[in-house]
Amino acid sequence: MAHEPASDRTAATWTADEAVTHLFGAHYRGLVRLAVLLLHDTGAAEEITQDAFVALNSHWSRLRDPDKGLAYLRQTVVNRCRSALRHRGVVDRFLRRQAPPATAPSAEAGALAAVAHAEVLAAVRVLPARQREALVLRYYADMSEVEIAEAMGISQGAVKSHTSRAIAALRRTMEPTR
Repeated sequence: MAHEPASDRTAATWTADEAVTHLFGAHYRGLVRLAVLLLHDTGAAEEITQDAFVALNSHWSRLRDPDKGLAYLRQTVVNRCRSALRHRGVVDRFLRRQAPPATAPSAEAGALAAVAHAEVLAAVRVLPARQREALVLRYYADMSEVEIAEAMGISQGAVKSHTSRAIAALRRTMEPTR
């Protein structure tokens, strides 16, 4: 029996290597962009995304529904981004305790920093993590509420709540003061 090309078979019949190769080619860049938006660090985002593909490859045989490989990857990337952000917070708190008090930045440094960051991205960055994740998954990754709920490991109602609160917070932040 000759081997049929991987593209002619369903995901259920793919080997782990075939599945990961297919998913990598089709979704790697989008998953890295998702991680960059959550982490604000391209190098860490690439590493987390690559680790997610490695995890999928090693767990492929235990995946109940091979057609959900992309959902597994999204959830893995989101969870690993959460872990990286938690770790970053611990490191930052430790360093703050160890570092001498910082001096106030100059007005020029503040102006350059404001120019370097777009107003909307700055507003998104200050959102609570779950709200930011829901917003990025919904409007950047263009995922449905069902997909977001699955990726974040929460209910659809929680997705709606986080998204609604995030939009309201952005509206308050972005509207000019009266």
